[in-house]
Amino acid sequence: MNWHLLGIQESLSNLNSDSQSGLTESESSARRTQYGLNELIERGGRTPWQILWAQLTATMVLILIAAAVLAGLLGDYKNTISILAIVALYAVLGFVQEYRAEQAIAALKKMSVPNVRVLRDGNLKEVAANQLVPGDIIQLETGNVIPADLRLLEAVNLRIQEAALTGESEAIEKHTSALSNDPSLNLPLGDRRNMSYMGTIVTQGRGLALVIATGMQTELGKIADLIQKVQQENTPLQRRLDALGKNLALIGTGIAILILILGLLRGDELRHMLLTAVSVAVAIVPEGLPAVVTITLALGAQRMLQRNALIRKLPAVETLGSVTVICSDKTGTLTENRMTVVVLDVADHALDLTEEIERDGTLRATRGLGTPVQSSLSLAVIGGALCNDSKLIDTGDDRFHTLGDPTEGALVVAAAKMGYWKIPLTHPSRVLPNFLLIRNASA
Repeated sequence: MNWHLLGIQESLSNLNSDSQSGLTESESSARRTQYGLNELIERGGRTPWQILWAQLTATMVLILIAAAVLAGLLGDYKNTISILAIVALYAVLGFVQEYRAEQAIAALKKMSVPNVRVLRDGNLKEVAANQLVPGDIIQLETGNVIPADLRLLEAVNLRIQEAALTGESEAIEKHTSALSNDPSLNLPLGDRRNMSYMGTIVTQGRGLALVIATGMQTELGKIADLIQKVQQENTPLQRRLDALGKNLALIGTGIAILILILGLLRGDELRHMLLTAVSVAVAIVPEGLPAVVTITLALGAQRMLQRNALIRKLPAVETLGSVTVICSDKTGTLTENRMTVVVLDVADHALDLTEEIERDGTLRATRGLGTPVQSSLSLAVIGGALCNDSKLIDTGDDRFHTLGDPTEGALVVAAAKMGYWKIPLTHPSRVLPNFLLIRNASA
């Protein structure tokens, strides 16, 4: 349904909801049974046993296992142990690498379930976001992560950062009016100013909104579903190794049969010729190839991990070597969606601030440049810190990150780097330089 084309009352009527009282507890419980929890469902994840089984069923590994069995039947236990050791090394290295990648990716997907303020039975309650259902009425405030797809009912100076969904780096100003009465007008998500979507962030203002979709029915859920439907394909290296393994198996079998036939025609004993044929078949298999390939790829993966590139599947290391073009989303991927004050230059006073931000975009409290006493820069950064709605959030270990509009956040960070932290600015006697206090008193 094109919710952005509907008016407020029509949207409420379609979901049998009320903007003043919301849903009843019994109705929300019934809808939760109907729609399920408000969370993204991960499909296609591999268990440790599935990862291990994938390592052991590779064509080359199966040939090595067969060679080890045949060598054992021939009584060549040294070769049997050697071959099985190579198989174990191949399986362990591949398993460890892929399991670590699966765990790391799973950790990236895990997000703490925030609490949201929702109207139930006419009362404002705080519930877990995964308990939301279509028809709920929720309140939005600066800093909230949007927990579901919403049709806005009220918007007071409301701006929402939608970079995670649309790639638009600037926060979008929202309103509540229906956008058009033309159903054929299919506006892109970024232009639906009366809507907000799961995973985006309120950077300014406040609002009231109607939940229209939850979980996998949200726009973010649809994207997650499409991603999980992509079929995994073997890399070029895997295809070549499988082809090599099959060719060696055919050649080895053919030569073994030929030797067996020729030996029998010469009058040799059947048992002796069987042992000879099996020995030839085992000799054809390059037992060291899987180990060499695995170790080489593992070393490549470790080098890439040192550069913050996580390889999910070990054979993908070889594939990356032939990549010529990488298509990637820019905002939040190649760039950090973070603005920075580079230079302060006011009334013949200049200061370079480019080297005071950590690589991950956080600010260290211990890296303040100090207070420039009686400098015009002080007034500039204090004004910039107080005349905006952004906040500095303490992440622990004396680190902070900004929450709010990127431009306003840059001004708050610039003030903090000079020693003017926004919260203490509410106590002027503690932080303002003397010349500002004198001016305030005289005013």
